[in-house]
Parts: sequence; C-alpha cells; structure tokens
Amino acid sequence: MLRHRHLSTAILAFGVVVLVDVLRVFLPSVITIFGQAASTPAELLGAFALGWFVLALAAPALIGRVGARPVGLAAAVVLGAARLALTAGPGGRTQLWLATAGLLAGLVWLAATAARVARPVPGLALGLTAGALGHALFGMHDVVWWDRWEAWAISVGLVALLVGGEVAAARGPGPTASASGGRAWLLAGPALLLGGMVALSPAVASTAMSFWYGESGTAGPPPFALAPLAMAVALFVFGALTPPRLRWRLLPPVSLLAGALLFGYGPPPLLTIAMLLAAAGLGGCLALAGTAPDAADGTGRAASRRAYAAVGGMLVFAVVSVLYYAAYDLGYPNGWLPAVVAALTGVVASGGRLRTPQVAAEPPGTAGLPAGPVAVLAALVAFAAAWAHGPWLVASNREGPPEQVRLVAYNIRMGFGLDGRLDLAALDRAVGRADVVLLSEVDRGWLLNGGHDTLHLLAARLEMPYVFAPAAGPLWGDAVLSRWPVQRARTRPLPAVGAPTGAQALGVTVDFSDGVRLAVVSTHLQPPPGEDPVVQARAVAEFATGYADGVPLVVAGDFNTEPGDPAFTALTDAGLVDAFASVRPLPTSPADDPREQIDHIFVSPGLVATDPVAVRSTASDHLPVAVTLTLPTRA
Repeated sequence: MLRHRHLSTAILAFGVVVLVDVLRVFLPSVITIFGQAASTPAELLGAFALGWFVLALAAPALIGRVGARPVGLAAAVVLGAARLALTAGPGGRTQLWLATAGLLAGLVWLAATAARVARPVPGLALGLTAGALGHALFGMHDVVWWDRWEAWAISVGLVALLVGGEVAAARGPGPTASASGGRAWLLAGPALLLGGMVALSPAVASTAMSFWYGESGTAGPPPFALAPLAMAVALFVFGALTPPRLRWRLLPPVSLLAGALLFGYGPPPLLTIAMLLAAAGLGGCLALAGTAPDAADGTGRAASRRAYAAVGGMLVFAVVSVLYYAAYDLGYPNGWLPAVVAALTGVVASGGRLRTPQVAAEPPGTAGLPAGPVAVLAALVAFAAAWAHGPWLVASNREGPPEQVRLVAYNIRMGFGLDGRLDLAALDRAVGRADVVLLSEVDRGWLLNGGHDTLHLLAARLEMPYVFAPAAGPLWGDAVLSRWPVQRARTRPLPAVGAPTGAQALGVTVDFSDGVRLAVVSTHLQPPPGEDPVVQARAVAEFATGYADGVPLVVAGDFNTEPGDPAFTALTDAGLVDAFASVRPLPTSPADDPREQIDHIFVSPGLVATDPVAVRSTASDHLPVAVTLTLPTRA
C-alpha cells in the first residue's frame, strides 16, 4: 500500500510538471497568436482561454462512465504527445492548438487522477516545487524554446516518467476507498496560481533581489539572486509535508493572505518578503486541506466530487488569471485578486471552521516523506541554480571613452515574436552589437507570459548589465542595458490620463570615463485608446531635460505617436531633435508589415546621430530602431 501511495505521488508530481510546462506555452499563445494583447478585445481573449477550462467540467462524467484508470492513461498520453510536439517549436497556429490540446488533456488527466487519489498534497507539493526548481535550473528559459537536442532529451524523459507511471499504476492494485481529499484537490488550481504568480516563481525571486541591488547604484542582479526562491521552496515543502499543529492552524492562512496583499499593494523592494510569506502560507494551507475530512459520502460519489473539485480549482485559476491580467487592458484595479484567492484558500484549507478541526489519525499530507530533508534538498537545488547561472553581469570601462556608440531602442513585447515563440536568438540578432539598449514592454515574471524573467534572459545573452523600472506592477516596465557603468538611475511615473496601463520614464547616466557621459531616458507612452499621449510626452520631456542637466541626452522608446502629432511635437518643442528626420518615413509597427511610425529616438542639440535604421525582424511586433552617436570629448 505504501509503495502504491508513493507511485501515485510520483505520477501526480510528474504530471503537474508537464501540465505547467504546457500552460507556460498556452497562456502567452492566447495573447500573441489567437489575438494580440492591447488590440484584440480582452473579453475575447479571456473567453477563448476560459472556454477550455469550462469544457473540462465534462471530464468527471466521462470518468464515471469509462473509469478513472483508462481515462487517466489516455489523457496522459495526449498530454505527453502535445508536450513533445511543442518541443519541435512549430510556432503560429500549430503551437496554439497543440498547447490547447495539451491543456485540455492535462485537465482531464488531473480529474482522473483526483478520482483515484484521495491524498494529493504530497504529489501537488512536489510537482509545484519540481516545476519551480526546473524553471530555475534551466535559467528561467523553458526547454520548449531551446531548439537544441537537450530539449528533446529532457522532454522525452519527463513524458516517459509520466506515461510509464500511469501504465504501472494501471497494472497495480486499485486505490483504497476514501471519502477524503476533496478540499485538497479544490486547492490545486489556487496553489498553481499563487505559486506561479509569487510564492514559487524564480523570476519574481530574481526581480525582487534586483530591486535591492539596484539601490546600491550598480546595474544588474546580485550574486545568488535566487536566494529568495531557495528559502521559499524550503518553507513551502516543509509546510506542505508537515502535519499541521492545531494550535497554529490559523497561521498559514494569515501568512498566505499577508503575502498576497504585500504582492498586490506593497512596494517592489518588499517582493522578497511577499514571496516568503506566501510560500510558507501556501504550504501550510495545503497541509491543512489534506487533514480536513470531507463530508461522509459513498466512495463512488467521493471520487466524482474529487474530480469536480480538481477541475473547479483549475477553473478558479483560469478566471482569476484572466481577470488579473485583463486589468492592464481594461483599466480596473487588480491588486485585490491574489488576496481574494489567498483568503478563499485559507477558508477552504481550514474547512471553513474556526474551531479545532478533526485530524485523521494518519496525516494525509506526509505520505511517508520526511519534510525536513526534502525541504533542505529543494533549497540546495535552488542555490545550485543560482550558482549555475552566475557569475552575474558586470560593466566596466574600457581604455578611454569611445568616439561612437551604437544605441538601439526596442519594444520586445515580453520577448514573444509574431509566431508566438520566445526566441532569444532572434531578439539577439535584432539588437545586434549595440552598446546601449533601451527596452519597452519588458516582462520579469508575469504568469501570463510563462513566468520568465525576459529582461535577464536577454541581458545574459547580450552580456549587458541592466537597470529596470516598473511601469505596470513590479514585474512589467522598461529597461536600459549598457556595456559601460551607469549612474544616477531615476524613474518618474507618468500621468495616467485615463490609460489602463501604467507608464514611466527611466533615466540613467552612462559613464564612459574621462568625464564623457551620456544621459539616457527610456520610456513607453501609454495613451488611452484612440487618443494622443501628449500629456505623457510633455512629462517625459520635462523629466528628461531636467535629468540631463546639460549632459548630452537621448530619449527613446515606443511613443505611440506619429511625426506631426501633438505628442511628437511636444518633444521637439522641448528642444529635442528627431534622430530619424533625414530618413522619414521610417515605419516600425507592425513588424511584418510596418505602416506606423511610433518608435523614435530623440537627441539633444549638438549630439550627432548617424546611420538611423529600423532593423527588419519579427522577433517582436515592433521593429528595433538604432542610431550611431558621436560622443563629445568631454561632458
């Protein structure tokens, strides 16, 4: 019986890892292939995504008629096949429909697993932890995007473990009849949501540490930037695998809620604390749910209830994900959504009661796994991931200042190209051998985009340290990358003027040594739909000219305005010079058929800009723009 329980735990853990892998492709495919974020109505994008989770509600009835084992095995095969097909990197509509098929198969597999596994907490906890650690070990760059033979080796091995486990389980003894497990299965979706958003996200850990490191004035992440992840996975695993002490039963829900509130409303430097609180609380809530008995019922009906609970929990994941990220297109507050999910998780975990819950004689959460050693092992793997992806990027002056530097401004659309693939090599080729790079639409860990720290992934490939400034929440904004040291990093939020997505201006001073400096301002104007961002443009011009204070100045980014529009004129009226005036028109969007001139580079009078160009590339929905700057001998 113990062997069968360990097998069920392993199968569940492997399946969760594969399902999360497919979700990391499905979610960004919705907003880059099915439609386009900020142009396709958010309601339509959300309806498409939610429809597949709603369709999965039919799975428990299918399981009741056919049986949990055959349905689970068939669904695992389809899930694994879709995961392997995605490794081929098809891109486009093929990628979208493969990911959709994999998602639906994964939801059916989860329901079938719930019907036959009454003690899911260890498998869920280990699967979520393994997914987070794997993401960290692979540098937050999913293997489905690698285009290397190693990706196939890893993918085939993972799918073989899942399908092989299902085959072994089908030949083994049937599960022990039990009426428990419904509450724990209901929390599978919320745990995946909160874990992916904050509690177990390697990208959030890296970003959180960079805010602290940035306070010292040095660009780029610190050594051991994944240290928060090591602590988070240890707290999560220990909490999930340790039988809860009744006297402390309210502590996990309170900790989870505090972490979610801090994530939604706290300042970016407190992301680390939010992550640790959420991780500890989430693990403890899973343990509580594993010990909370369900209402007495026949075992057949209990299996059906668990299946519905699993799919229902994943529907919660989908609904809240859609509502949270649609807010950046529709303009309503969204910080409260993680907190609501955290509060509901606490209520479900405690059984909805404040009195002492009844605890089974054999704690369902442990499954014989030693919580302490497993937690320590998870932390060591996270530290190994941090070590494997160092040393960190450091800028240093060359021998004397250069005569010229190449500057590129690029809206990278969170790293996803027109084919919906995260193609770092294509982004690298588009940027070329630039000396200073200004990036817009930088994503540092949104679950919607797969939980990648796209900024660090690209910066590591370019070997360029960076400074990041949040614009819409702590994980999305603009950045400046430089091969030379930067100083005086400053940021200013721009007036919202009714726009749903936040905007800011980031100023840094590049130090070329010997008194030669260049003030650089990176921005991305976000006007309300159909309006000109003239108010934001004036704010950028005021900030940039004041920040430069006589130092040669460059202002660049996605301005969402055309030459001659009021916002464009506001920048030139402030004394800035259009670096592309000699080559107009220079359309930059959309990348496959550019018609709009909305990405610009402005320079201060006297700063010579030559070789202006919009580089042809489909690595984003915009073209990168570039100029060569001739630096003055001293500034």
